[in-house]
Amino acid sequence: MEKILEVKNVSKKYQTKKGEIIALKNINLKVNKGEFVSIIGPSGCGKSTLLSIIAGLEQKQEGEIYIENEKVEGISDKIGYMLQRDCLLEWRNILNNTMFGLETKGIKNEKNINYTKQLLKKYKLYDFKDKYPSELSGGMRQRVALIRTLAVKPKILLLDEAFSALDYQTRIMVTNDIYSILRKEQITALIVTHDISEAISMSDRVLVMTKRPGTIKDIHKMEFNIENRTPINCRESPKFSEYFNILWKELTINE
Repeated sequence: MEKILEVKNVSKKYQTKKGEIIALKNINLKVNKGEFVSIIGPSGCGKSTLLSIIAGLEQKQEGEIYIENEKVEGISDKIGYMLQRDCLLEWRNILNNTMFGLETKGIKNEKNINYTKQLLKKYKLYDFKDKYPSELSGGMRQRVALIRTLAVKPKILLLDEAFSALDYQTRIMVTNDIYSILRKEQITALIVTHDISEAISMSDRVLVMTKRPGTIKDIHKMEFNIENRTPINCRESPKFSEYFNILWKELTINE
């Protein structure tokens, strides 16, 4: 498979009143094009920090980030970022919300506007284009946030606890929808989550981190051999509980 993202020897330190804190230590990771990789680990192990460094939102003390074999410093146009909150602008309708990224990047032209509208139509949101965020369910808001991110045509999507604000039932349905969209659009995804079930059901691989200073403890392949693989179908597979037990032990034994 073709490598799209590489993290090499990345370390991160913070200076506090109590002294130096090492958040991340010697992180090495390769992600292939079209792959879905989840990152799990104890609270405070640096999962979100790693995502922010890859996105160019935080500086690292050591190491290098490569996207499509090119060294990247700072923010890359090839990366999209989804946070826990959808961050939709309540005073703008859905269509104008999906155009926001195009406006901030200065690429709101006819071609990209049409592309965004096609995404809304493709994923059954176009009929809601004149509605406002307050008129949509939590699941629909997250899909709108995803379309806004995809409108700028990122090659890699970073998701930081992007579904944790949703109730359990909605969360399962939304992860199923978003998984389907990312597969269809051939977007590479890297997700940080505290939800082991979510990581297993959505991922090709699950990366387990140690407690701080965060290092990579292990990487597990999620192989379900399901013809129509979706997060919901994976949850129904006998292998699901097997993977859950393995990852649970990774997180709770000898951190």
